[in-house]
Amino acid sequence: MNKKYNIIPALVILCVAALAFVAQQKPALHTIGDSTVRNSNKETWGWGTPIADLFDTAKIHIENNAMAGRSTRTFLSEGRWDKVLETLKPGDFVTMQFGHNDGSVPDTTKAGRRGVLKGTGEETKVLTWPDGKVETVHTYGWYIRKFVRETKAKGATPIVLSMIPRNIFKDGKVVRANNDFGKWAAEVAKEENAYFVDLNKITADKYDALGPDKVKLYFPGDHTHTNLEGAKVNAQSVAEGIKALQGCNLKMYLKD
Repeated sequence: MNKKYNIIPALVILCVAALAFVAQQKPALHTIGDSTVRNSNKETWGWGTPIADLFDTAKIHIENNAMAGRSTRTFLSEGRWDKVLETLKPGDFVTMQFGHNDGSVPDTTKAGRRGVLKGTGEETKVLTWPDGKVETVHTYGWYIRKFVRETKAKGATPIVLSMIPRNIFKDGKVVRANNDFGKWAAEVAKEENAYFVDLNKITADKYDALGPDKVKLYFPGDHTHTNLEGAKVNAQSVAEGIKALQGCNLKMYLKD
């Protein structure tokens, strides 16, 4: 056989290996959160899906790791955070947005299984489940802090987001989260020297300008979950927040 034909398979193997290496080296954006970040994509959508359209996916991989119904506590206890950590590499980014499912009193009932302690401190509550399993529940800020620190330890960049506003108006303005979960998210980000996007404020400002009648068109079933158009509004708000972050390299991967 002609020697030049023997070279072809080797070249093919080298090309495939090179492409695989490039794909592996491409940074990834991981989103973690609840149903407002990732939903069924039928009647209701999370912003973590349409946000991929705002990035140059030839240069960055978008991985939506959020899961409906989860709080900071259950995202950790179910092992979902560990799975994200396994794939994180230097140069990656993690956006974290929780709060909608964290508000119940933490216990082992169906209503309290997702709840966390309020605030950002080191307080704990020890629970014993019916099967004898013991669980230590922490504050909302403790969980966010853990996500931030472990992201940094992997050489990746954490970006804390306040939760999107619900469709609840009072005196003509959207009710905001700046006295609880939004406040605590901002405090942890500042303490940990992490980037913070006040998604709650950015979108709430848009809702205030639109007014209740127009905003309700984004919410087909309840006051928390948006349709695709509402998810696009929130995705754009995230992008706007990222663009405003000084020194955050994630903005380089956004489309113009």
